[in-house]
Amino acid sequence: MTTDITLDLPLPGISCGACAGRVTRALSDLPGITDLTVNPVTKHARMRLAGATLPQVQAALDQAGYPADLPVTRLDIAGMSCGACSGRVARVLSAHPQVAEAQVKLATHRAQITHAPDLTPQALARIVTDLGYPATVADDRPAPPPVDEAPALRRAFLTAAALSLPVVVLEMGGHLVPAFHHWLHGLVPMRGLWLVQMALTLAVLAGPGRGFFATGLAALRRGAPEMNSLVALGAGAAFLFSAVVTLAPDLVPAQSRHVWFEAAAVIVTLILMGRWFEARAKGRAGAAIRALVALAPDHATALRGGRPVRVAVADLRPGDTVLLAPGERIALDGVLTEGTGAIDESMLTGEPVPVVKLPGDRVTGGTVNGNAALTCRVTATGGDTVLARIVALVEQAQAARLPVQALVDRITRVFVPVVIGLAALTFALWLSFGPDLAHAVVAAVSVLIIACPCAMGLAVPVSIMVGSGRGAQLGVLFRRGDALQKLAGARVVAFDKTGTLTQGHPRVTGTWVAGIAPDQALRLTAAAEARSEHPLAAAILEAARDLDLPPAQSVTAAPGRGLTATVEGHALLIGNASALTEAGIALDPTLATHADAAARQGATPVHLAVDGTHRGVFALADPERPEAAATIAALDAMGLQTVMLSGDLSATAQAVGARLGLGRIQGGLSPEAKLDAIRDLGPGSVFVGDGINDAPALAAAETGLAIGTGTDIAIESADAVLMSGDPQGVVRAIRLSRAVMRNIRQNLFWAFAYNVALIPVAMGVLVPFGGPQLSPMLGAGAMALSSVFVVTNALRLRTAAR
Repeated sequence: MTTDITLDLPLPGISCGACAGRVTRALSDLPGITDLTVNPVTKHARMRLAGATLPQVQAALDQAGYPADLPVTRLDIAGMSCGACSGRVARVLSAHPQVAEAQVKLATHRAQITHAPDLTPQALARIVTDLGYPATVADDRPAPPPVDEAPALRRAFLTAAALSLPVVVLEMGGHLVPAFHHWLHGLVPMRGLWLVQMALTLAVLAGPGRGFFATGLAALRRGAPEMNSLVALGAGAAFLFSAVVTLAPDLVPAQSRHVWFEAAAVIVTLILMGRWFEARAKGRAGAAIRALVALAPDHATALRGGRPVRVAVADLRPGDTVLLAPGERIALDGVLTEGTGAIDESMLTGEPVPVVKLPGDRVTGGTVNGNAALTCRVTATGGDTVLARIVALVEQAQAARLPVQALVDRITRVFVPVVIGLAALTFALWLSFGPDLAHAVVAAVSVLIIACPCAMGLAVPVSIMVGSGRGAQLGVLFRRGDALQKLAGARVVAFDKTGTLTQGHPRVTGTWVAGIAPDQALRLTAAAEARSEHPLAAAILEAARDLDLPPAQSVTAAPGRGLTATVEGHALLIGNASALTEAGIALDPTLATHADAAARQGATPVHLAVDGTHRGVFALADPERPEAAATIAALDAMGLQTVMLSGDLSATAQAVGARLGLGRIQGGLSPEAKLDAIRDLGPGSVFVGDGINDAPALAAAETGLAIGTGTDIAIESADAVLMSGDPQGVVRAIRLSRAVMRNIRQNLFWAFAYNVALIPVAMGVLVPFGGPQLSPMLGAGAMALSSVFVVTNALRLRTAAR
């Protein structure tokens, strides 16, 4: 496509002239760009495309580190019935110079397009509509799956079956029961029976089968034949040949005067049956999205003027106060303001155990309140809620195109024209070497009908759809669909330590005392630490939260050593061993031994001296997550190498890694060093992290998995998100990915093997060897069942990765 288009792209990452200079250099090196200006004040880059395309510009900006903020439009598309349809729409959209990426999903009849701001959603809809597939701009809100097509297809199938049954009985009944044949022909002449069959068949083709001809013939006129074109050509050829035999028999040689009305009628009926079954199966494939959407209640009880009022959730705004009754599903995201209770967050994390929430804790829309009456303040509505973002992520992953899809697209693009060519060749060969014209028509129609690009087109997207939905149920959200394929080839899994394999905040893991009660030692220490801002102080205060803390006076902190304070008349010194030694306080040998043992295990010892005497030691550590060791063991059992890449002290990382059984451990890594370590892992690398400093490593790894309890920056950099803090989500994600790719391979094998095996049979290659010539009716049945097989096989993923 010739391009001479002006692009105006927002670049939110540029903040100064140096940034603008780097962007300018990156884009200037790209051929086909003129009139380039980059403004750091407005944070926009303006250019004219004179041969370059938006995907090339986007790649250059990504490499420079300043990605463009591009809008995403979703289109609902009607009329797509096979992989050739969706492939054609995707190719035309992707070829537009202002489109960065186009994902077209046959299973849900939806397209997702990332494009330049100047290209409007309405213009995109017109492009698709002009191709012959009516398109409308989808609502920005998370949309439920498309309208269920199964009821309409069921009605069409039953109507076609009712009209086709008399045709089959009139034509085939005499072959099965000779007495019926003689009785029937004694009542009505042969030509009269053919006229009845023609009328009934015409009703089938013009009624339930009308869509095949409307869509298929239009595609032929555009020079882009697809599945409907094959059905229209096959059924139409059988009907027209039979109509000529019925109405103008003299035009056909006597030995070829056979009618195939029953074939034309049954072809349409069987394919409608297959599409009905397929629609039912695809409806079940979208169950995960429907279940997620159904989690959002329509109404909630809000406080209006101090009185509870039942209102529509759509009318709530951030800052509104909502009352939660026991057992009620929470309407929107918020912060608990009154009450304490357990919240069932299984829809969010996949974990069945309810989570106890206190005032100040966040609650998520779609989760279920337990037995307590609670009050919360709304913090997010509409598309900003966690549930809405989950639905959007699942829809995005389901619309993704895996790399394996490119091969399928190339094949389906040429498949239908090749089939039409083979049908023409079959007709010519049978006409030249076969017994009569009728056999040539039957063979050609059989080739047209037996071919099934639908199965090929569905093989990949329906598995992605079901697999992504299953991932949502397991608490694994694929932000990028190709992560499903990349994870299946994982070779090594690298973990960050803090917040990923550990709980992310220190706790008191051991207490040893001499000459003082443990609670008294903790009480005095916490009283002093209450005036400290040291990160470890919070751990001591958490351990003493049930104790009555006295006030502390004369609190003085010594960086790197500890602090001094006076509590209840006692002089306290709290710090490391060096702080006590420098103060002339002798270390208690037993306490020092405990402190050294704790340090070797990766904990931080905190010593307590009271009135100049060493009285206690507290071991503070970031405890491992309970599931961490089982996760590492499961990955080892799957044949994967495990690595820890931590910014924590090397000794601490080594101690934690050894306890968990990790194969390789590297500590003391800066974000840059962690990035280099990821690159050294090579192909098949997976990195799991949660912090801001993990974002570069998450982006650099072949697949990045972010812990859902981590920072937004880490989540945005990852390919997939583990919604709970449970690292066993890594195991589930890899198992699911392997199951999806195995399922896709099975589907592709069936779709290709079916055509490779049966198209030659339909052409009649077995006839010279005494084999059968495939009937068009059997071909229609086999074609319909091939698509049903692919969708049904994909549905097995609904129980994958248990």
